[in-house]
Amino acid sequence: MNSSDSKTQRPFTRAERIIIAVNATYITVFTSLAATRANHEFVLYAAVIVAFYALLIGTQKRTNFAPTILAGLTLWGILHMAGGTIRIGDGVLYSLQLVPVVLRYDQLVHFFGFGTTTLVCHHLLRPYLADEHRLTLVLAILVVLMGMGVGALNEIIEFVAVKILPETGVGGYDNTLWDLVFNTLGAIAAVIVIARGKRRVQHPPAD
Repeated sequence: MNSSDSKTQRPFTRAERIIIAVNATYITVFTSLAATRANHEFVLYAAVIVAFYALLIGTQKRTNFAPTILAGLTLWGILHMAGGTIRIGDGVLYSLQLVPVVLRYDQLVHFFGFGTTTLVCHHLLRPYLADEHRLTLVLAILVVLMGMGVGALNEIIEFVAVKILPETGVGGYDNTLWDLVFNTLGAIAAVIVIARGKRRVQHPPAD
């Protein structure tokens, strides 16, 4: 067996097993809660999350996402499912206003979630880069656009939910545009994190 085969067939690490267990637990709990409340919107979203994580875990032995990225995706999933199933007053957590006028829970989740997604996009892109330790302006812009593109796909999924379900909590045009704004801000923040990490690799601190 050559080295690439052994890399592909490696067992899951302890961190990966913990992340798999956490995802299985919260998806089961929140999906059951959504189903008992006839919250068909979040049952649909749970199905999308299950498909996404099945793809992620199924390819992890080849893609080798860092535990920090896997943990970020897991936290995003928890925040998302909690946002639609935990009740706050007459609404759900997603409608909670964290900072008057400026920031709702929904927008915070979009910022964090699509920032993490941008890290995923960069990780998948790295094998195709001539120098994975450099982040040019053009590459930074392309990575931001990749994160924004996944965010737009999320809005399409929400649009489908609006069309096929009798009632959803997606919101209107204003909500969609705020989602896209915070998706973009999250993607830009992720690229700043990537750039700082590459700068540390290129210029390690002196002893």
